[in-house]
Amino acid sequence: MKPPKKFSCQIDLSKVALPEWKAKRMYLQGYRFVGKHSAIKICEWTKKALRGENFCFKQKFYGIQSHRCVQMSPAAFFCDFNCLHCWRSLNFTLPPKNFKWDSPEFIYKESINAFKKAIAGFKGNPKVKKEIFFEADSPNLFAISLSGEPTIYPRLPEFIDLIKSKNKKVFLVTNGAHPDMIKKLINHEPTFFYLTLPAPNKEIFQKECCPIIKDGWKKLNASLSLLKKFSCNTVIRLTLSKSSNMLFPEQYAKIIEKSNPKFVEVKAYMAVGGARTKMPYSSMPSHDEIIAFAKEIEKNSSYKIINEKQDSRVVLLSKSKQL
Repeated sequence: MKPPKKFSCQIDLSKVALPEWKAKRMYLQGYRFVGKHSAIKICEWTKKALRGENFCFKQKFYGIQSHRCVQMSPAAFFCDFNCLHCWRSLNFTLPPKNFKWDSPEFIYKESINAFKKAIAGFKGNPKVKKEIFFEADSPNLFAISLSGEPTIYPRLPEFIDLIKSKNKKVFLVTNGAHPDMIKKLINHEPTFFYLTLPAPNKEIFQKECCPIIKDGWKKLNASLSLLKKFSCNTVIRLTLSKSSNMLFPEQYAKIIEKSNPKFVEVKAYMAVGGARTKMPYSSMPSHDEIIAFAKEIEKNSSYKIINEKQDSRVVLLSKSKQL
């Protein structure tokens, strides 16, 4: 991400743990900052759901309400990897030593406020039904998946407990780089726990994820081994690019079988955001190609295809057809 020549937005970014030019660029892209290190952003599926046009694949697969979803992260600027397929092209770094983190209570409250402000303009949209808007104004789901790696946030277990105490669901997505934190989550579980499997082996992992930490592949596998200890809905997600990691489905299947998640999502890399600077549009698999790859995993494992959403280019597999 390079500094733009000129800005048109006037906002106070003095407390955000980012260079000002980068924070302004993110603001113009739709991010709304919460304290020093957290952020929310209204997902395109949330916007479509508000307008009654479409909804997220998670609604089709798991029954969530797309228009009531707060997409956010408590560590929006920090990550251990700079994956080729990631559309959040922020040149991620890790937090400095002795970094002062905001409290779970502050992040929760201000994330809700930021979400409400971000959707306020939809109230006057003639395409948005009043009852849908008022439902959205009372969100019931936190998707901790926006940007960065949430398990870097040291008070994540408290944060998840707080959200659930407010009768809201939690979807947590992690890259698996912090197995010690994942151990701490076993008694503080989200509603859905996603772990990204970005490669079938260490060699492809190194090329795909560009880790800035040592032993990234080893740590990922340590996290995968912990999935069996969770009682919540566990999901392994594959985000596949034709030019990098859409290879060796039998190796993916072996890792999946060993990790034993409840669900597996096989999803296409999408040529959007910062990912377009790292991989060409031609790297994006078609839905038919995703189905074919999922069938190879099905062939090499005990998991079966149970659902799909074509416009999201994603296929769902499970051993069971019920949540």
